[in-house]
Amino acid sequence: MTKNKRIHHKFNEKEGSNVLEEEGSNFSPKKTMKNDKKRRIYNTTNHEKRIKYIDGKKEENVINNEETEDENIKETSEIKGMNILEIEQSKNTNGIKNVIKEKKSKKELCQKKKELLKDRMKLPIWNARLRLIKEMEDSRVIILLGEPGSGKSTQLPQFLLKCNYTKNNRIAVTQPRRIAAINLAKRVSEEVGTNLGERVGYSIRFDDCSSSDTQIKYMTDGMLLRELIGDPLLSIYSTIILDEAHERTLVTDMLLGFLKKIVKLRPMLRVVIMSATLEAERFSTFFDNAKIYLIKGREHPVNIYHTLQPENDYVDAVLRTVFQIHMNEPEGDILAFLTGQDEIESLEISICHYAKQLEENVPKMLICTLFSALPQNIQQKAFIKTPSNTRKVILATNIAETSVTVKGVKYVIDTGLEKAKRYNSRLGIEVLHIESISKSSARQRAGRAGREGPGRCYRLYTESEFKKLKNASTPEIKRVNLSFAVLTLKARGQNDVINFDYIDPPPHNSLLHSLEQLYSLSALDEKGEITKLGYDMSLIPLNPQLARVLIAAANDYDCLSCIIDIIACLSTENLFMSFQNKKNEANNAKMKFFNRNGDHITYLNVLRQFIEIRENESMAKTWCYQNFINFRAITTIMEIRKQLMKHCKNASMKIEFSNKIDTELILRCFLTGFFMNTALLQADGNYRTVIGNMIVYIHPSSVLFNKKVEAILYNNLIFTTKPYVHIVSMIKSDWLRSTSQISKSNGS
Repeated sequence: MTKNKRIHHKFNEKEGSNVLEEEGSNFSPKKTMKNDKKRRIYNTTNHEKRIKYIDGKKEENVINNEETEDENIKETSEIKGMNILEIEQSKNTNGIKNVIKEKKSKKELCQKKKELLKDRMKLPIWNARLRLIKEMEDSRVIILLGEPGSGKSTQLPQFLLKCNYTKNNRIAVTQPRRIAAINLAKRVSEEVGTNLGERVGYSIRFDDCSSSDTQIKYMTDGMLLRELIGDPLLSIYSTIILDEAHERTLVTDMLLGFLKKIVKLRPMLRVVIMSATLEAERFSTFFDNAKIYLIKGREHPVNIYHTLQPENDYVDAVLRTVFQIHMNEPEGDILAFLTGQDEIESLEISICHYAKQLEENVPKMLICTLFSALPQNIQQKAFIKTPSNTRKVILATNIAETSVTVKGVKYVIDTGLEKAKRYNSRLGIEVLHIESISKSSARQRAGRAGREGPGRCYRLYTESEFKKLKNASTPEIKRVNLSFAVLTLKARGQNDVINFDYIDPPPHNSLLHSLEQLYSLSALDEKGEITKLGYDMSLIPLNPQLARVLIAAANDYDCLSCIIDIIACLSTENLFMSFQNKKNEANNAKMKFFNRNGDHITYLNVLRQFIEIRENESMAKTWCYQNFINFRAITTIMEIRKQLMKHCKNASMKIEFSNKIDTELILRCFLTGFFMNTALLQADGNYRTVIGNMIVYIHPSSVLFNKKVEAILYNNLIFTTKPYVHIVSMIKSDWLRSTSQISKSNGS
């Protein structure tokens, strides 16, 4: 490629074509946002190279564009002896609108309900409602295989509400992700004609928007699991719906095991397992051959494009592909999948930087982000209708893969990667990896482009790489730390955790290591039975390590307010902002908060200074901007801080408020829960973990980067180019020698 000629890649609709055209030729798509031959996106030669894709193919497992003429519901042939109910596909979509928590008048609610009823009646599931209710009357458990766009998540609870299933009890609908629980509750409350939190509400960690009048309650699977501890038979619910069960989260798998027992003890309880993939037969077998019903969806054709060559820098490849689409393709929003908050926020800055350089006659770009640590009000911006003459670009983690629908998306950019936790039983710690997704996830991502009309998916990996992907993701129960699961089982009265009825049994070694970890945290006694401390830990909405630290802060160290603040800070990936062109300024700003002891106290310094000026939002935003603090992140931190304080007060924990920060006291307190996350300085200058004897490196973002101290405590271990410990503080080696948990963990 010469410097004076820029080559455009034309995506030809014909199979196998691969056409390159020079700028200034007769390249003219049927419809572009602006037919301007002098398109100039980047001013730097680094980004002149365009991503080259092979021609798109219609992915069979993504497309579902067949239409039936007469019958909306019909029985089809049995699959391995199980009934399948097919429901006609529709061409419309059920978008989730952005609604804030505000009270509306009865007149407004009724008007909105009438408007939405028209949309509801067009959903594929609508004409199957009577049949579904009849089947639920006859069966304790059914498996509902709902394709995207079928309306299963919003409509089935309402069908049950209409048929008086909430006469004496509630309907629970679980979701793996918080954003899905919130958005579905908002949508259904509008369709029912009630204010959010009244007849329809939601419950997620640190946020309960429900009341005694709530009849349909959307919640994360973790919240229902916590309810099991206080109500072992879930007696307040007449129907329990596990949505997105195919994601096979650790908590969902545990709920499946508990519900299998509960339905035998409560004959009137009805359980619906909803899935978007053919995991249905596995669920059916687990629940004694429960019937499977299929709700046809209404996805449109999606053309799949793979890169000709592997992309080494996938974040940069997303950047270039975003602008290729924006400058050359018809209107329609873009959804790009990345692995985490840090990548998303870095890319957001880059896109905004280059978007400012576009010519005035080019449509505007609206950048939205979606990841779990993002404040709810900012998450909701992705669901607002795109303004005219604007293209919305949503940068998301796999949070947007299922459960939520972002209206207007016609283009998907798939990096083929995700962050996943994997438990290393040898080291006794959970490690965060960036790894390839499964074929099932790739198809789910591509399907996001076909919810409202024909779409395109640009995969930043080759077709041969796609073929090598595993068919489905490994269930969490087979790859994560099971300490939370074991503690919950014990608190629920399930003492024999090895022989619990799992849909997929976890690795035996992982269970044993979790039992050992809980014993070392004093949550279990020598017989493996739960202690009073362990039961108290199970009631705290944190992982066992942080729960142990919180209780120690209240009972032993008298530093609860400081610990609450630091734990809240640990909930976000990026408290500090980083800009490539302002590295020195950012580092200088960060120095104001630096504490030589490490990141935990540095985080505490940031939060304490923010609290002093938080009342004035304009001043708070300015302060964050000037100090390179992530305003979104600190907003989330403040909300979690508020909820943790509320929980501690309800548990009668004494919260002292003092401006004094006792560093040694705080770090010793953290050691009660994180003694396994420690490393000692070696003679060669490296750090070696106390448990596992692994060489690790302090992450460049840490205050202690390039520092040599005798011992360190860290929050988590991340594998990128090498094993980095993240969020690190210095401790004294003799603190470890005086820590009884170390000897317990080492089996002595």
